[in-house]
Amino acid sequence: MQKIKDLILSEGTYLGNGILKVDSFINHQVDPIFMEECGREFARRFAGVKPTRILTAEISGIAPALMTARALKIPVVFARKSKPITMPDQVYLTVAPSHTKGVFVELIVSPEYLKHGERVLIIDDFLASGATINGLVRLTQAAGATLVGIGALIEKEFEDGRKQFTSLNVQIESLACITSMDNGKIVLRED
Repeated sequence: MQKIKDLILSEGTYLGNGILKVDSFINHQVDPIFMEECGREFARRFAGVKPTRILTAEISGIAPALMTARALKIPVVFARKSKPITMPDQVYLTVAPSHTKGVFVELIVSPEYLKHGERVLIIDDFLASGATINGLVRLTQAAGATLVGIGALIEKEFEDGRKQFTSLNVQIESLACITSMDNGKIVLRED
């Protein structure tokens, strides 16, 4: 998707240690019109797998997941990083390392909103090492749901996260793929 590639090159900043700052359009400030375009593109790419629910992680995955869910006319559920008192005692819970926070975070979903038999499409902001998405896969499996696809706004191909999901035999899509950030230069894969 050309617009996200243009934004990465014009507004993205490499901070070192594999971290790309895209706060101006994904992780802190969100342009709803742009995010709606991303959601429509994901919906177009994943329409054939017939998802019934989208799963993401709070917080940066919520905007693209919500817009994709809107385009597909299905619900979105996000894994919480802390358990509110409104959530039942029995939950689906896993932990995943956070690259940007440098700690392990909990990913928690209520069984009320992720059920056996659902066809789950995971949408997130980044596919890098795959740690967060792998946590979402584990939650999907714990619920007895079927994973039907994985989508990310930005993939950092050089971190090899995609490789751990190839055995799942599901469609994996990224709207922009970064092949390297060596010496601070962001290089995008051309389609």
